[in-house]
Formats: sequence, C-alpha cells, structure tokens
Amino acid sequence: MSASTRALRSCTGILRTPIRSQARLISPVAATRFRRTMSTGTEQTSDAAQQSADGAQPAADTPEAKLKAKDAEIADLKSRLRYAQADLINQQKIAAREKEQQRDFAISRFALDLLETADVLSLALRSLAPPANASPETQSKLDEGLRAGIDMTQKQLLSTFAKYNVVPFDPTGEKFDPNRHEALYEAPAPPGKEPGTVIDCQKVGYLIKDRTLRAAQVGVARSE
Repeated sequence: MSASTRALRSCTGILRTPIRSQARLISPVAATRFRRTMSTGTEQTSDAAQQSADGAQPAADTPEAKLKAKDAEIADLKSRLRYAQADLINQQKIAAREKEQQRDFAISRFALDLLETADVLSLALRSLAPPANASPETQSKLDEGLRAGIDMTQKQLLSTFAKYNVVPFDPTGEKFDPNRHEALYEAPAPPGKEPGTVIDCQKVGYLIKDRTLRAAQVGVARSE
C-alpha cells in the first residue's frame, strides 16, 4: 500500500470522528507527513501527464524533423538530376558519333561496286595493244588517244571516290598486313627483300577514311 493511500485513509478516519476529537488525533508530525505525501503524489501525477502528452506527439511531426526530411528529399532529387543530366550528355555524344559514322560509311556498298569499274580501267591501260595492219603513225595516235581517254576516266572516277573519302593504296614494298592485304601467292624473296614483304600488287586496296574498304590483293615474299 502506498504512502498516499495510507495518509488518505488516516484522514478519512479522522474526519469521521467528532470535531472535538479531531484536534487530538492529528499530530503535527502526521500533518506534515500528509502534506509531503500529497505534494509528491501531485508532482508524480503532473510528470506522468507531461510524459503522456510528449508521447502523444511523434518526433517525426516536429518542425525540425520535417525540415530534415525535406532537406534529405531535396538532396536525393539533386543527385538523381545530376545522374540524369550526365546520362543524357553521354547518350547525345553516342548518337552524334553514330550519326557521323553512318554518314561516313553509308556509301560503302556503292563505292565497293564501283571499284570493279576502276579495276577494268586499270587493266585496259595495262593491256593496251595496237590494232592489226595499222601504220605506226596511226597506231601511235590511236594509242595516245585511247590511253588519254582511259586515263582521264580513271582520274575522274578516283576524284569522285576522293569526295567520299575513298582512296586507293598500293602496299608494294610494305610488310604484309592481314588486316589490309590479301595474299594471292607467295614467291621467293627477291634480292634485298625481307620475307613477309609485299613484292607485287595485283589489285590496289581502298580505304574509306581509316577503315579498309577492300584489301589489296598482293604477292608476298617467302623465306627459302
């Protein structure tokens, strides 16, 4: 039984006695003890009520907690925005690079088909033969005119290729490179030539910018 309960019962018993006898029953010590007990009970009741009031309001509902939550949300949104911006810039760079490559190499098939025409013209220049029963003077004029016409056609064709970054290359004398050369045959290395060197070019190769459009068809020196 608590001290406050005992004091209350004592006071109740005193109140039930006649008024004249109450003065004799309540001693100064008992009165002081009763006042202390009632004061302590009141303070405990007040503290319990305050704790109950504090517990009724969650910490998350305080202005400070709400402000911290908003700051964290803003920081997260800023971080996401930075990542999104960086990803967008990367995607734009990739798209621009792919677009440039498509523009540079879009005519690859077209150029590859025309290469055969350039090969025919080159072959015609090599195998130009005089017609039968022609005088030397006539033959000379025909040869000169025919050669000039074929040569002009070939130059015009190569000029057209150059507009689209398609350029020929002759690897004779270079070291054999399987990425740019196609070996048709091997032959003993001529004097002064190292094994693995291109000694003959049957068909020149073509580059489109820094990419091999067609490998050069070559003969390669082999070691004895």
